[in-house]
Parts: sequence; C-alpha cells; structure tokens
Amino acid sequence: MSDRIQVAIAGGSGYVGGELLRLLVDHPAFEVVQITSERHKGSFVHFTHPNLRSRTRLKFTGLDELEPVPLLFLCLPHGQAMQQIDRFQNLAESIVDCSADFRLGDPDLYAAWYGRPHTAPEWLGRFIYGLPELNRDQIRGARYVSGVGCNATAINLAILPVVQTGLIDAESELIGEVKVGSSEAGNKAGDASHHPVRAGAVRSFAPVGHRHTAEVLQLLAANGIRSKVHMSGTAVDNVRAALATVHLFVPAGTTERDIWKAFRTTWKAEPFVRVVKEAKGNYRYPEPKILAGSNWADVGFALDSATYRLVCICAIDNLMKGAAGTAVQSANLMFGLDETAGLMFPGLHPI
Repeated sequence: MSDRIQVAIAGGSGYVGGELLRLLVDHPAFEVVQITSERHKGSFVHFTHPNLRSRTRLKFTGLDELEPVPLLFLCLPHGQAMQQIDRFQNLAESIVDCSADFRLGDPDLYAAWYGRPHTAPEWLGRFIYGLPELNRDQIRGARYVSGVGCNATAINLAILPVVQTGLIDAESELIGEVKVGSSEAGNKAGDASHHPVRAGAVRSFAPVGHRHTAEVLQLLAANGIRSKVHMSGTAVDNVRAALATVHLFVPAGTTERDIWKAFRTTWKAEPFVRVVKEAKGNYRYPEPKILAGSNWADVGFALDSATYRLVCICAIDNLMKGAAGTAVQSANLMFGLDETAGLMFPGLHPI
C-alpha cells in the first residue's frame, strides 16, 4: 500500500488536466488514483495524453464514478464546479478548482465580469485565491483553493512589486496587454482554432472586457489601490505562452534604482519568480518560449525616466504557472509539503 496522498482529477482530458497528470505521476508525495473524462471514459489516458505513454496505466472513468480521496483537482469547464460543489466537498477533504468559478471573492464582481449570477455564492469566501506569491500563508493548510487565470497571473506578477512597495502613482491607470498561445483556448476545436485560420495569426481576441481583469482589480483592491485597469488579449502563433506587458506611471522622481529595489524586495525569496533585466543579449527581458513546461515566471521592467512611464513585463507558460503548475504548488502548501515538490523542471532551450 502506497503511503502517498491519493489524488483524483475531475475533467482530466483537457490540457490542464493533462498537465496535472504529467506533474503528479512523478510527484514524491501525491498519487493519482482516478481521472475522469466523459468523452473518453474507459480508454487509457495515454490515448489522449500521448506524452504519458508508459508512465501511467490509468484509464478515464466517468465523473459519477468518483471515489472519495484526500485531494481532488477540478479541471471542469467554467460553471460546472459551482453547480456540483456540495457533492465534491463530500468526496474530498481538500479541493483545488482550476476553473474560474471560485477565483473572485465578491459575487457582484463575478456577475459583472462573467455575465451571470454565481450559483453558489456562499462558497466564494471559503476558497483562497490560489496564487502562492499573493496568498501563501492563507493557502498553507487551507481546504479549498481556487485556480488562477493565466493572463491575470502574468499581469499580477508583473505589477506586484510596485503594488506592494507603493510605487504606483495614486492617479495611475494600468494598461495591460497579454499575448497568449493557442492552448489557452482549450482542446476543443472551433472556428477560431481551425489550423488554416489560427496558424500564423496575430489576432486581437479581447481588446476590451477581458474577464481576467477582475482578478487584477481584486489584487489592487486588496492593497488599497483603486486604479482603473485596461486589459487586452492578443492571440499569437505559439502553443504555450503568456507574455504580459503592463504600462503604468510612477511618481515623478522615481529612479531605476527604486524600481530595482522594489523588484528585489518582492521576489528575493520566491522559489519560482526570477527577475530578468539584462544590459544586453537576446534574453534581456522575459520571454515565454524558454519557460515551456516549467513553473517559472520571469519578470522584468523598463522605466522611461522622461515621462515616468514604467513598463512591467512577465512571461509564463500559461498551462503551468498559469494553471496546473500553480495548482500543484498550492496543493503542496495545503498539505505541508515542500512548495517546490514535483515542479523543478527548468524548461527547454532551444525548443
């Protein structure tokens, strides 16, 4: 009998579910004992996730076949977790939900950005927003943790140093542009993801009204900042990528030394965030390509000392630091494990 913590993944045929399984098959403390898919019920998981061939003999089961486990990861389409949360809480001592259902603590904020009322608003306050760089102490030992929006994660990590150190101008508005890879849209084919239409494209898909804006507003509000946030999303010809470029203004007289101090203060003890700002070379600013498959976030900045416009930059793998990697990092904290367990893969170069 294994002494590892038994884990189930609900909704395991999508990209995030596949990433979770990839991380957990070699995790030193967790053991996946069940994974569900309605479309692929009864088939081996490696038929859907071929990179896991010979790494696991698990087969997909139906969602209604879930057995009780200490830890349940929910990777269901947005809206499904909140409809069944009472059932899921009876199946698992701890839950990490990777959808958008429990990311926002305010039901009015949820309704405003998702266009419909939350069906389980009493649960919103029970979930901790699952970005360890923001909520490590609350996540540690928690029973219920939400996933994070990949685009919101890139923006939030980009701006966190100036938010936490008070360098953001009180009157400043944030303008964030996130360039994302095709895997963000999930594994269900559609008109926008059809290869002849999607390949080679650089397409603005959310110039205004991006739902992840709500998570950025939530971060700012928690730090007493009421700045307006303007967010845009652009699809680029990558599979994995999220690159946030955030423009804001800092008080007159702010120097690059001040910005460096803020970034070093915020990130010096973080296991998965690196400050990337070199004087020369191809990789002097964050670049998502070299992070593919890793849980790292690379952050950087550039200051226009003539106008005091600060550009904050963050690169992540949207499926990892923007989803599955952060979910596992949070689960490690929930169970009192080494936060980095199962997550130290550094990415590939070249790729």
